[in-house]
Amino acid sequence: MAQLNYKVLKESGYKGYILEKAPEKVMQFGEGNFLRAFVDDFIDIANEKAGFNGKVVLVQPIAQGLTDLINAQEGLYTLYLRGSEKGVKVDDKRVISACSRCVNPYGEWDKVLDLAKSDDLEIIVSNTTEAGIVHDTESKFDQDPPISFPAKLTRVLYERFTAGKKGVVVLSCELIDNNGKELLKCVNQYIDDWKLSDEFRAWVNRENTFCSTLVDRIVPGRIRDPQEVARLNELNGYEDPLTDVGEVFGIWVIEGPAGLEDRLPFKAAGVPVIVVPDVTPYKKRKVRILNGAHTGFVLGAYLAGFDIVRDCMHDDTVRGFMNKMLNEEVIPTLPLDKKDLNDFAAAVQDRFNNPFVNHELMSISLNSTSKWRARNMPTFLDYIETNGKLPKCLTTSLAAYIAFYSNDIQALTDKGLVCKRPKGNEYVVSDDRWALEFYWEHKDASVEALVHDVLTNEQMWGQDLSKVAGLESEVVRILKLIREKSALEAYKEAIA
Repeated sequence: MAQLNYKVLKESGYKGYILEKAPEKVMQFGEGNFLRAFVDDFIDIANEKAGFNGKVVLVQPIAQGLTDLINAQEGLYTLYLRGSEKGVKVDDKRVISACSRCVNPYGEWDKVLDLAKSDDLEIIVSNTTEAGIVHDTESKFDQDPPISFPAKLTRVLYERFTAGKKGVVVLSCELIDNNGKELLKCVNQYIDDWKLSDEFRAWVNRENTFCSTLVDRIVPGRIRDPQEVARLNELNGYEDPLTDVGEVFGIWVIEGPAGLEDRLPFKAAGVPVIVVPDVTPYKKRKVRILNGAHTGFVLGAYLAGFDIVRDCMHDDTVRGFMNKMLNEEVIPTLPLDKKDLNDFAAAVQDRFNNPFVNHELMSISLNSTSKWRARNMPTFLDYIETNGKLPKCLTTSLAAYIAFYSNDIQALTDKGLVCKRPKGNEYVVSDDRWALEFYWEHKDASVEALVHDVLTNEQMWGQDLSKVAGLESEVVRILKLIREKSALEAYKEAIA
C-alpha cells in the first residue's frame, strides 16, 4: 500500500479539505505529536474556515526527529480526534495539510535563517518541552545551530532584524509558568551574552509580541495496535506512519495585548483559541478543576476497586462525588465567569469518560502529596475562608489520600511504598522518598496519631493543617470509615 502524499491522497478518494500550496506564515519549533494534534490542527481549520492561507514550516528541535518522514509525506498526516461529547462517542478524522515541510537545523540551519527573513512569516510557535526554555551559556551566536532553543530563536530574530523585516508573534507552548515571558527573558540574556546592539534589543522587545499561553488537549499520539493500524490503512487507502491521535476537547489560551485576537486567524475560524490579558485565571481553572478532580477522587476510587478513570465515570457514587466537589466546592472559589467554569467542568466529565483512553488510576496517583497540595489544598482553604466550614468532599479526599498511602503497608522498596488494597492485591505508592519514609515510619501508628502527624507536617503542606478548626477530628472519623467499611461508603456519605 502506498504511503501518504498529495498524489496518493487524491487517488484514495479523500473528500475533506486540503490546501496544497500557500505562503509559509508560521515557523514551528517542534514536530512531535502534541503540536501536530493541537496547533497545526487549529491552523488547518483556520485555513479552511477563515482564509488564513498559511503553511507551517516545522523545525526539528533536537538532532533526531521526524524531518525525513514528514518531508516524504509532503507535510501531510492523518489526525484522529477521539473522545466523548455530552456523553456521545466521537471519532473524527481529518487529513492535516497545514504543514509544508520540516527542516532539521542540525545540517540545514541556513534554511531556518532563510525563513527568518521571509516577508510571509507572521508567527513563531514552540513546544520544546519544559526543559527547552533555558539560558545555556554554552550557546554561541555563530554556532550552526546554537545549542538551546532560546538561542536559536535569538539568532532567527537577529536575522530578521538585519533584513529589515517586521516583528512576529511568538506563541510559547512549553509547560512552564509564564512561558512567553521566560522565553523573552532568555532572548534578552543572549543579547547581553553576544553583545548585540541596543537597536536590536529595542526591536525585539517593541516590535515582537511574546505570548505566554496555556495549552490543553490530551494527545496519546501514535496508534500502537497493529490490527487497528491495518484496519485504518485499509479504510484510508494509504499508509501513514505519522498518524496522530488527540482527544476531542482542546483549548488554547493566549496572553496578549488588545488587538492580537484580530491579528491571529483563530477567532474567525471558530476554533477554541482565546486571547486574554492574563492567562493566570485559566491556569487556575485547569489546575483546580481538571487536575484537582483527578487528584480529588482517584485515590479513594482505587481503594474502592476501580482501575481506570472511565469506569469511575460510570459509577453514580464516584461520579457524583467528583461533580459535587467541582460544582459546590471548587467552582465557587474561582474568579471566572460561572457559565464558563460550569461548561469546563462538564467537559471534564466527558474527557474522563473517553472511550478510547484507558487512563489508569495508579498512573494518576504518582506524587499525590505534592499534587494534593498544589491542586486541592488552595481550593480547600479558600472554601473554608469563604464559608466558615469544612468542604465535605475535599475533606474526604484528604482522608482518602492518607488511606491510600497507609493501607496495610507491606514494605518500603526502591520502587516505592508497597501497600495492599482491600480486595487483596498489592500496589506501589510512588512519591518523594521523604514522604514514603514518613508513612513507612507510621505504619503501626493509630489513626489518631497518623492523622495528627500528617496534618502537622509542614514539609507536606507548607503549614500546620491541624490548626484548621475541626479538620483533625473529621479526617480521623472519615479515615476510620474508609478502613472499617470502604472508601465508597465515605464518598456516599459526602454526597448524601
